[in-house]
Amino acid sequence: MHEPLVLLPGMMCDGRLFTPQLSALSHQRAIMVVPLTGASTIEALARSILAIAPPRFALAGLSMGGIVAMEMIRQEPGRISRLALLDTNALADPPKLGPTREAQVKRALKGGLRAVMRDEMKPNYLTDGPDRERILNLCMEMAEDLGPQIFADQSTAIQHRPDQRKTLETVTVSTQIICGEDDRLCPLARHQLMHDLISGSRLAVIPGAGHLPTLEQPDLTNRILNEWLTL
Repeated sequence: MHEPLVLLPGMMCDGRLFTPQLSALSHQRAIMVVPLTGASTIEALARSILAIAPPRFALAGLSMGGIVAMEMIRQEPGRISRLALLDTNALADPPKLGPTREAQVKRALKGGLRAVMRDEMKPNYLTDGPDRERILNLCMEMAEDLGPQIFADQSTAIQHRPDQRKTLETVTVSTQIICGEDDRLCPLARHQLMHDLISGSRLAVIPGAGHLPTLEQPDLTNRILNEWLTL
């Protein structure tokens, strides 16, 4: 029996972000997708997921999910057998973004979540491609299903997230780093930094993908993740 896999979705996403991966990988192993809800700090989110996760497991996180994954391996490194970081960022949030994030939260809590996602967030997610509109619509559905309070909690957690560069220097498990070539939220330089910090890690850049390669280029993403899981 293969080790179980825990998947952590990005901000305002749920398990639908990993639909192609669940289809491709679930015949091999147990897969657990955990929503990033119930806390407003990265540290507390990591603790809550560790409390329900298997004793030892492979861990993959995309965007905010990758940020939480890094905190999980900081808190309990012995439980994580291998690590995949997709379209994410090990650095703390720049202070200059604080007012923007706080304004978005206020707008969302006053009934403007859809407008915030439509005008300020969704346009940055994806590269141009034939599935762009379908994926953007799915992103909107996931965000609206999660709702404004979760947006507020997640925004607060992201704004005050810890810098994890020192954590990554301690990682010794098999690590795969994945970046959509056209990711504007978490560009390639951020992934090269993580690759440089984790000894022996592998870096894959996925053409024809922006911030969500799991949906934009699922076949290539699945192939890379399968290789990571079987090495």
